[in-house]
Amino acid sequence: MSPPRSVAVVGAGLAAVSACDALRAQGYDGELVLYSAERGLPYDRPPLSKDVLLGEARRDDVLLRPERWYEEQRVDLRDGTPVRAIRPHEGGVERADGVVAGADRVVLATGGTPRTLPVPGGDDPAVHVLRTWQDAERLRERLLPRSRVTVVGAGLIGAETAAVAVALGCRVTLVDPVPVPLAAVVGDEIAGVLHRRHTAEGIEVITAGVERVEHRPGATEVLVHLAGDGVGDGRVVAADTVVAGIGIRPVTGLAEAAGLRVDNGVVVHPGQRTSHPNVFAVGDVARLDGHRVRHEHWDAAQLGGAAAAHGILGRPLPPAGATWFWSDRHGCRLEAVGTMADAERTVLRGAPDSGAFTVLGLSGDRLVAAAAVDRARDIKAARRIIDRDVPVDPALLADEGTDLRTVLKRSDTAPDAARGRTHR
Repeated sequence: MSPPRSVAVVGAGLAAVSACDALRAQGYDGELVLYSAERGLPYDRPPLSKDVLLGEARRDDVLLRPERWYEEQRVDLRDGTPVRAIRPHEGGVERADGVVAGADRVVLATGGTPRTLPVPGGDDPAVHVLRTWQDAERLRERLLPRSRVTVVGAGLIGAETAAVAVALGCRVTLVDPVPVPLAAVVGDEIAGVLHRRHTAEGIEVITAGVERVEHRPGATEVLVHLAGDGVGDGRVVAADTVVAGIGIRPVTGLAEAAGLRVDNGVVVHPGQRTSHPNVFAVGDVARLDGHRVRHEHWDAAQLGGAAAAHGILGRPLPPAGATWFWSDRHGCRLEAVGTMADAERTVLRGAPDSGAFTVLGLSGDRLVAAAAVDRARDIKAARRIIDRDVPVDPALLADEGTDLRTVLKRSDTAPDAARGRTHR
């Protein structure tokens, strides 16, 4: 299989830049164009809800690559250049200015757009979202000491935003209809400890849905009407600033218009190949066929970009390891590998009231997931145990006197990589 003469990458997040990086690292020498709808150099998104909101990071601090990298790697960055259509049958992409540029292969890295609250008034401009640098700048200007901030959604983005707001001296209310958010992903113990930490830090936590958002013309105050069938009991929360952190919607318009298979994202096969052989999809917009969910995490975006490079060049794919993500809030770090929903039982390592502990999820005699607060070493070892797919002793996992790395040493004769796992 001969390599393509030209590759166009549409989108400029981590998955897009990782695809470019991996293509060059694997020896691709053809034309490589990166289209970004935003002006400026591509930047990392996780810091937006942390250091950027805190005012501790400038845009230059969160760049994915320095400017010289694009020149050195011969990546033609077209910032401020939206793409309005892809033409895989004709071998090209159509820019917003109507110009059609040739491309033998197209990588869709269009990401996602924040979901607005699905209630009357939920799309009012007074309700902030957090996805871009501009979103973060606008929101940061609103997080003033003593200002009233209501965050709807206690998942990763919502919880991080609430933690930053209270650290900046805001009076914060966190609203979510789920009593213990993230429990399905990291388990009840970890999720419960993290969620209760909000209250300990001075955040008012309300378990309720939102019925409507009221923002009268000319008024600075926003009223959030809560549903009356939960703990919120029909309350109305007055806020100076409202933030919606209820997830993202994959941006699939280009894929749909091109006739690609789309179902909760652009459906991809090993190597990130879509239903058209010349189009690949990576990052938040992509969903691996046979998997129920899209992995909207930093690590998945990076690995997906690398897998697309293998697919484009027709190279054998490396085995896929366990998914991994992290979240920082209130001075502590959550890390997780795998998904607790896949576990039949859990093993506790350490005491939850100590502030730093690990929960390990097992299916049979195999470790399939782990989540920890401020225990990076446990997570690093757990990830390798999962990827090696070796049997484990629950008693050893629970014993804090046992270094989890000793479990790995016992498996040195086992294959080094996840037998039977699905390739990306």
